[in-house]
Order: sequence, then structure tokens, then C-alpha cells
Amino acid sequence: MRAHRTPKLSRFWRSLARSTSGNAMLFVALGLPALIGGAGLAVDFSQWYLWKRELQLATDQAALAAAWARTDSHTEDTYQARGTQDYHANLAITSSFASEPTISIADFSNGNDNSVVVTATATKTLPFSSFITGRGVTIQAYSQASYAAGGNYQACLIATGESGTTLSIGGSATVNAHCGMAALSCSDDAIVIDGSASVVTDSIATCGTASVPAANDGVVSEGVHGLSDQFADLDPPTNDTPQSYQCVGHGIHAQASPVAGTYHGLTVGCTTNFGPGVYVIDGGTLDLTGNYSVTGTNVMFVLKNGATLKLGGSGSGNVLTLTPMVSSQFTAAPYNYSQGLADRYAGMLVFEDRNSEPTQSHIINGNSNSLIQGTIYLPASNAQVNGTADINSSCLQLTAQTITVLGNATLETRCPTSQTNSAGSAAPTVKLVA
Repeated sequence: MRAHRTPKLSRFWRSLARSTSGNAMLFVALGLPALIGGAGLAVDFSQWYLWKRELQLATDQAALAAAWARTDSHTEDTYQARGTQDYHANLAITSSFASEPTISIADFSNGNDNSVVVTATATKTLPFSSFITGRGVTIQAYSQASYAAGGNYQACLIATGESGTTLSIGGSATVNAHCGMAALSCSDDAIVIDGSASVVTDSIATCGTASVPAANDGVVSEGVHGLSDQFADLDPPTNDTPQSYQCVGHGIHAQASPVAGTYHGLTVGCTTNFGPGVYVIDGGTLDLTGNYSVTGTNVMFVLKNGATLKLGGSGSGNVLTLTPMVSSQFTAAPYNYSQGLADRYAGMLVFEDRNSEPTQSHIINGNSNSLIQGTIYLPASNAQVNGTADINSSCLQLTAQTITVLGNATLETRCPTSQTNSAGSAAPTVKLVA
């Protein structure tokens, strides 16, 4: 016989089925393992984050220390030891389980062997993550620091312009200048040497970048901050005595013997022998390109008020011999400059006033008969060495706002280091690049 439920028991079961109290506790009970596991993983993740930060700091400092060591010839071979020392000095939490650093030399950007790379790892087993993965976790760190050695830069071809391409050698030009080349411009392609040009030099330095043939890559220093114009604070000397140029005689026997003073333009028209001293060209053109023999021993030409220069190279009869003044001439009458100022003027063959504002380039042609020594300083304009130029000098130095060597020009200068102009100096540079 089937038993019948009592009314009270039936009501109890119906009431229990409708009840929702205790559901939350049930869900908590069901989710408790996941909650505890998530908290455990969060703790592990925080540990990994701390390891990563410390390990990265250690490799960063190691890379910087090693790179600084590479900038000094006295410490360049100890860069690994110096990097390792700084690596361990910056470890605390991970010191017991971090690896030894791997420190090596690497290329950076367009340079060769100009950076230090440091890598390291830290491996440790933590409770919750190892329960899931069955092994410990390895944290990795990578750092790279580039470096450039500082030093003093000498150059006999210096472009002083602050931006753009300021030193350009194109066509089939030949430049032989072991004494060095420099451009103060910090722009990309501050120096451009076409692939068909032939350039032999011991140093190419620029604040910007240089586009050069592969044969010149090994002597290029880019990003050199500290290059400067050593004459930037120097004003040209003056000689206010008015003078004029005049040929005496006729035909091939005509001669001119100009003396120091101020000229409003000067164009040679016969065999010319300049007397020693300062020649101020106040506007117009200093034109020495005639098919004549032109000699100037111990002279300086000062260009002002837009005066331009045309130098040599017109016909085989153009025999051009120019040498600059020496210090003792500037300390003597009529100049009477101090010894310090006289020493700075000495060796300057052409000095352009930087406020001159010429409307065209200065033209330097020259030929195989040209013997030009001293510094040609043209800070306000472009110096253009034309395709007809064939200048072979024991020590010609050219400093201009921009320098352009064109066509099949040949320019050779053999200045010894002791006589080469300064292009400035730069401190060593180190920076973290990765």
C-alpha cells in the first residue's frame, strides 16, 4: 500500500525548492579554488615584474658602463669587466638567481663596432605558476648602448654652414687632402661625395651625416657635436689707405706693382707682383684669373661689402704664386696688433668679412702652375672649385660656409698636422639605444 505524504512534509519540500538563501555561499564555495589561484598568480606576476625591472636596470647600467669604457683608449679592453661590475652592483632581489651577463660589441645604425650589447636572464620557481606550468619562469633583459669617442678634429677643408648639405664633391673630381674634411652642419647628408669622385683623406667629420663612397666609410665620424669655426670670433684686419691698380708699359712687357691698401675691385691685366701687406677689396671682384703671372708674397686679401673672388686658371700663362703674411708683420707698423691677434691672423691668405653678403659664389679654378698657400676663409658664402681647377699646394686650406667641388677638378693639399686648422673638439658620447 503506497504511503501518502503528510501535508506538512509536502509544504516543507515546496518551500525548500522555492528558497534562494545560501546560493551566494554555494557559488563562493565553487569559485574559491579559482579565486585563490588567481590571487596566487597575481602575486607571482608582481614578482616577475619586479625581477624584470631590476634585471633591465642592471643590463642598462652594464651597457652604459661598458660603452663609456670603450670611448677611452686606456679602458677600451676592459669594457666587459666594467660592464659586469655595474651589472652586479644593480642586482638585489635577483642577485641569487640571475645569470652572468653576456657583453659583446655590435654595429649600430651605419657604424661599425660602435655599440655594446648586454643580455641576461633570471630563472626561479614560484609556487602557483610552477603548479600550473610544472617549471620555473625565466625573465630576460636586453640592453644596447652606442658610443663615439671624443677628440680633437683637424681639417683643411671645413664647411661652416649650420644646415643642409654644405660640403659636396661631385662628378669625377679628385681631392687629395690627408689633412681632413669637416662640416658643421647637423643635417642629414651634410657631406656628400658622389660615387664617381675620388677622395683621399684621413678624416671626415660632421655634426650631421655623410653620404660617401664605400672607400671612405672607415674615416667618417658622424653626429660629432663640438665642431666649430676657429675664426668665428675674429674680425678681419683693416687698411684704409685708398689705392688703385694700374699696369705700366705695353703688351707682354706691361707690369703692375700694387701695394697694400683699399681697392674697389681689382682685376689683374698684366704681369702683377703684389707687395706685402693687407689688401682690402671693398666691393667688386678680386679677379686673379687673367692669363698672366701673378705673384703675392706675404699678402692677405680682405673681402668686404659683397666682394667676390676669382682665383686662377685662365690659360697656361696664368702662373699664380700666393703666400700669406706671417705673425711678425702684423705686430709691426702700420698694423701694431697684439702678439695673440697677430698669431691668429698669420697664415690667412683670404679673409672674407662675415657681414659681406656677396651675391654669387667665389670661384677657385687654378691650374698646374698654381702655388697657393695659406687659409682661404669665406664664412659668408659658397666656395666653388670648378672642373678646370688643378690645384697642387703644399698647404692650402679652404674654410667656407659651403664648399662645392665640381666636374673633373683636382685639388691636392699636403698640410702637415701641425699646420692644419682646428675643426673643434667633441667629448665622448654614450647613449642607450635599446
